[in-house]
Amino acid sequence: MKTAPYIVAFTGHRAYSGSEDELLAITIRDLYAEGARHFRVGMAEGFDLAAGQAIVGMMLSHSDIVLEACIPWPTFAAHFTAEERSAYNNILSHATVVRYSDNNYHPAIFRHRNDMLVDGADVVVAWWSGATGGTAYTVKKAKKLGCRIINLYPKEQLSIDF
Repeated sequence: MKTAPYIVAFTGHRAYSGSEDELLAITIRDLYAEGARHFRVGMAEGFDLAAGQAIVGMMLSHSDIVLEACIPWPTFAAHFTAEERSAYNNILSHATVVRYSDNNYHPAIFRHRNDMLVDGADVVVAWWSGATGGTAYTVKKAKKLGCRIINLYPKEQLSIDF
C-alpha cells in the first residue's frame, strides 16, 4: 500500500452513458484498497459526474475519503440538464475540497482545470476513446508526469503512446 497522499484523478468524455459504472465502482474500491484516499473529479457532464457519484457512494461507508471537486469556473454547471445539475449538486454537497480554475470562462480554462486534476496525482482513471480533445490532453499530461493510467473505455486497451 502506498503511503499518503495517494491521489486519484478522473478524466473522460462527456458522452459517457454509464455503460461502465460497475467497472468504475470496482476500480475505485480497488484503488481505495491500495491506499487511495484523495479523489479528484473535474465535474463535467458524463464520466466526471459518474466518477463523482461513485466516490460519494464510497464516502457513505469510508469517512476517510477526500473528494476534491475541480471546477472550471463558478457558474460552469448553468448549462447542465436538470439531471446533471442534481448529480453535480450532490457531489458538491459531499466534496471535501472545492477548487476553481478561474472566476470566469476563458479559452484555456479547461486546460487549466485538467492540469489541476493531474498535477500531483498518482493515478488517472480515464474513459478515453482515443479521440483528440480534453481527455486526450489530460491522459497525455498524466503520462508525461509519470502517473499510472487506467483506461476503462470498453474496447481493446488503447496504446497511450503519443
